[in-house]
Amino acid sequence: MVKASGSVGANYIEANESISKKDFVFRIKICRKESKESRYWLRLLDTEEDAALDIERQDLIRESTELMNIFGAILQKSK
Repeated sequence: MVKASGSVGANYIEANESISKKDFVFRIKICRKESKESRYWLRLLDTEEDAALDIERQDLIRESTELMNIFGAILQKSK
């Protein structure tokens, strides 16, 4: 979980420092993939016994979905 979520930020920084459009698109695709993986791991976590923790998990799932959509839009505009 930590590896996937940390990779989103690291690859976004790399995308912004890319040396070519092809490299930029590649890094953004990785960001979208890692956001999807983070969402997957969040969905697997069992937090229903702790209501506050479950609310936080749901918020993080929404955020990862929003990031996937943002990176998807960036990819569409980059073509």
